[in-house]
Amino acid sequence: MDMRVAAYCVIVDDDERVLLSRWIEGRVPAWSLPGGGLEPGEEPADAARREVWEETGYEVRLDGLLGIDSHVIPARRRLRPDAQGPLHALRIVYRATVTGGSLTHEVDGSSDMAEWIPLSRVRGIERVSLVDIALRMAGRPV
Repeated sequence: MDMRVAAYCVIVDDDERVLLSRWIEGRVPAWSLPGGGLEPGEEPADAARREVWEETGYEVRLDGLLGIDSHVIPARRRLRPDAQGPLHALRIVYRATVTGGSLTHEVDGSSDMAEWIPLSRVRGIERVSLVDIALRMAGRPV
């Protein structure tokens, strides 16, 4: 079984909008939390801040750990054609606040754009399951 450890941020502004990035490496483009896999030896908090910067152009302050989601993806549902078995995805979720930067879309990455989406609209968009899981962790269920 393969394992992937990743760190993500839930960022909600004063206008009740959540910052999401559009992940384009799945079967269809879908909105996700800004975040992604840890580099070897990287601290999860550092990975979360780095990934938010890469995907959205924002610098953030981490305001606390919301939780850890453990999800096993069966081999038949994996995206990589050369995958031999299931993937255990361990997803570390932080609450964060923007402290600097400006909205910028990632170039040549796993996402192609970022956007502030009103919480009231999240239910109606194509999104990965982690968005709902993390918003529940943050006390903001959709």
